[in-house]
Amino acid sequence: MAEIFTRGASKIGGKVERKSILDLKKVVQLQGARHLFTSFATFPPSVVFETQDDGESVVVFLRQHPIVNLPWIVGALLMLTLPSVFGFFPPYANLPVGYQFVVTSGWYLFVTGFVLAKFMGWFFNIYLITDERVVDVDFLNIFFRKISTAKIQDIQDVNVTSSGAMETFFGYGNVFIQTAAEVSQFEFLAVPKPDVVGKILNRMIDLEEQEQIEGRVK
Repeated sequence: MAEIFTRGASKIGGKVERKSILDLKKVVQLQGARHLFTSFATFPPSVVFETQDDGESVVVFLRQHPIVNLPWIVGALLMLTLPSVFGFFPPYANLPVGYQFVVTSGWYLFVTGFVLAKFMGWFFNIYLITDERVVDVDFLNIFFRKISTAKIQDIQDVNVTSSGAMETFFGYGNVFIQTAAEVSQFEFLAVPKPDVVGKILNRMIDLEEQEQIEGRVK
């Protein structure tokens, strides 16, 4: 989108807002929680990312719905109870008490690492929609993450799917974005309010096309 401001632009805290952002705020209401662990928020005030351009505003912040964590949380709780039955099995029962303590401590350390890895995978895998582009941050491990982006004007199609009892009851689903960019498809998986996300994207595409017609593109 253009870095040109019109009479419709305004200043907030000394920062000029683009007309496109003002137009979006007219149709996109402030939604979602503003806490650290939120999975859905529009116009989050304190979200920034590594490759963010000057003047670029985050319109939608997303991560997977918290319900996707339920399977590994249940699994971790079951794993925590296993040491209570270790004593019924000969390999463990025949060990000296000191070795049993080491094995049990190692098991709890393994479970802790499992929980931490699963939580970090959920917390740091995020999806962003800015006034310029869509951003997919894939957190693979603590040493590596992959950031994929596509300009709004490169979006060709947006598909929303939400099926099954769990997705319907808890209000989450998938958003598939086809683009003409280097990454041909973005998949926002198991995100809250997928229909709202789809509508916002389509509205942004309309605004982008309008800006191109009005000649405000770089």
